Amino acid sequence: MKSMIQTDHAPKAIGPYSQGVKIHNQLYVSGQIPFVPETMTLISEDIGLQTKQSLENILAIVKEAGFLLTDIVKCTVYLKDMNEFSAMNSVYQSFFGDHKPARAAVEVARLPRDVRVEIDAICVKE
Repeated sequence: MKSMIQTDHAPKAIGPYSQGVKIHNQLYVSGQIPFVPETMTLISEDIGLQTKQSLENILAIVKEAGFLLTDIVKCTVYLKDMNEFSAMNSVYQSFFGDHKPARAAVEVARLPRDVRVEIDAICVKE
């Protein structure tokens, strides 16, 4: 069984995609940019605040689908500037605490709405 996940606690999709797709015990969360859901505006130019907002947006979708933070098994972080990796990583580490999903981090030429970071996630429930 496949279902599309949508919540008002994460930014609305700015293209033809779902915030998340749930298939049985798996959830695929689309890349989340650091927009405040209520206003659909950028949280800040600061990479730390952008990282935190992107992760909070992911968590809102995860919870809407009935999953937990600890069900996140993989994230991909897309950075506008790899020189900001350390600042992003510090916030990422604080957000996840002892839970450590697999992760890739890559520098990209440009991100939607010219944000500094975008993060996607995959969840699996045991």
